[in-house]
Amino acid sequence: MLILGIDPGSRITGYGVLDVTTSQPLYVASGCIRTRGEDLAQRLAQIYAGISELIGMHAPGEFAIEQVFLSKNADSALKLGQARGTAIVCAANHGLPVSEYAARQIKQAVTGKGGADKAQVQHMVTAVLGLEGAPQADAADALAIALTHAHARLGLIQQGRYGGGRGRGRGSSWRDFRPS
Repeated sequence: MLILGIDPGSRITGYGVLDVTTSQPLYVASGCIRTRGEDLAQRLAQIYAGISELIGMHAPGEFAIEQVFLSKNADSALKLGQARGTAIVCAANHGLPVSEYAARQIKQAVTGKGGADKAQVQHMVTAVLGLEGAPQADAADALAIALTHAHARLGLIQQGRYGGGRGRGRGSSWRDFRPS
C-alpha cells in the first residue's frame, strides 16, 4: 500500500509517496507542486489539480498531512490553512482516509527530536529511505509526514501524541546521525 504525504503551502506544496507493503517504508516518489500567479483561488486550484494528478498516478491507499500551526503572521496562516484545506478536500474526494500530524510530532518521529530544524529532517529522511541525494526541503518534509504515518500504522508512535519513545539517554538521537 502507498501513503501520500503532503506538506501544504500556497506557493510550494511538497509531496512524498512511500510504499509501506513491508515493515520498512520504501521511497516511491517526491517533489513539489509549484503554483503560479498572484490570485489565491487559482493557486488553490493548481494545488488541487496537482494532488489529484498524483493520486491518479500513484493510487495511494492513505493520505497524511501536517496539522495547522500557529503563526505570528495571520495572513500567512490563513493562506496555509486554505492550501491545507484544498489538499484535504482533494484526498476526501478521492476516497482516501486522511491522517494529520503536528510538526513537532513529525520531527520527533523522524529525527528523535521534536525541535529539529529542516536540515536535520532532510538529512534523516535521506538516511532512513536510503536516498542518493537529499530531496528538496518541502519534498523532504512531505516524506517525513509519510514516514510518520507509516510509523503510526506500525504502532511505533501513537497518533495524537508527541514523541516516539526516544527520550534523553535512551536510543539514538540526532547527534548520532549528524554528517561529519
